[in-house]
Amino acid sequence: MLLLGASCTRSQDFDNQVGSIVEPYRFSIAGWEFKTLPSDVKEPSKGSNVEDESGTVIEYFSLAQRIRSLESEIEVSTSNGQGALPALKTKLDQLLDQKAALEATAERILRGQITEVLAEQGIFNPVDKYIKLKISFPPLFFKLEEPPNLLVVSPRDRIDRISDILLQPNTSLQEEVDIEARVDKLGVSSLVVPLGGLATYPSFVADDSGLKSAIDATTEEWVHQYLTFQPLGFLYLLDTTGISRNYDVATIDETVASMVSKEIGALVYKKYYSTQGSDDGQVANPELDFFNQEMREIRKAVDEYLAQGQIDQAEQFMEAKRQYLASRGYYIRKLNQAYFAFYGTYADSPTSISPIGSELKELRSKSASLKDFMAIASAITSRQALQAALKD
Repeated sequence: MLLLGASCTRSQDFDNQVGSIVEPYRFSIAGWEFKTLPSDVKEPSKGSNVEDESGTVIEYFSLAQRIRSLESEIEVSTSNGQGALPALKTKLDQLLDQKAALEATAERILRGQITEVLAEQGIFNPVDKYIKLKISFPPLFFKLEEPPNLLVVSPRDRIDRISDILLQPNTSLQEEVDIEARVDKLGVSSLVVPLGGLATYPSFVADDSGLKSAIDATTEEWVHQYLTFQPLGFLYLLDTTGISRNYDVATIDETVASMVSKEIGALVYKKYYSTQGSDDGQVANPELDFFNQEMREIRKAVDEYLAQGQIDQAEQFMEAKRQYLASRGYYIRKLNQAYFAFYGTYADSPTSISPIGSELKELRSKSASLKDFMAIASAITSRQALQAALKD
């Protein structure tokens, strides 16, 4: 109800202008829920033999990787004026059918595996610290389906998420560029970003970035749902709906969910897939440390430019750095205030210079367990509360 009926703190005129631009591309959560829930209304069962069935999940994500490669091959062939070869299209249709046939089974197996690892860590539900119920809540429920895209809007004179609007997942690159150009004319900075997951119910989880990423994303969206029943998550819900914007709360919630999901995801992957010979679709990059350090330095410099009111210089600097990173093999389509406003929300990411990331990592290191960390973090409602929790 909050997602559908929230009011916004920005001017109604600005909202109306942005709304008119994105209206043809807007994604309806309500429409998707009404379409999806009738076929999945019963609570998903954990299933049995989730460990023995890991091979099915590996096969599913192998098909997803082959489909991604084939789609790229078809796109290159088409862009070169050759047209997509009929044989390639036929093969693509076959792979899509095979993947669709395994989708529900792969979801069930992953659901059981993640739920079991959460239980092993003593993590069941938001009220477990008051009432000892060994029941997982919210029930882990997700769909391996391409999530919608997200239009992120930030002011030009500072890095801040002032608007987030969901767009259809099938928007083309040219449509995204056009949307950004029209929104930017309103005097703001905008960016359309792809999402790896979305904490609707059931959650969206993308399957095109490999098995490990899907496990992490599935867990992360569940943690967001879990936190919604706690003070931190409820305040973040108010932030995402525009009722009460709070960038610190958003950063804490996103970072907690990211940290927990990576820890649980690593345990799930180690328990069920490390001995399966699975290729998680991720290639290690030996220059990752370079990229992380470079992004932090760019963010610091941009903040300094903006603090001095040098908006044009900040934007010119970001574009120059974007081109430099591309020359080193790191392609970022658009580097602007909205880019840092979105990715900077994850304080454990290289695009964030927020001290919240290091403070939460310190809190985790001082916590006796992951369960204790979640219990403490879920009650945090501000940066000051986080610092107080560290002192305590």
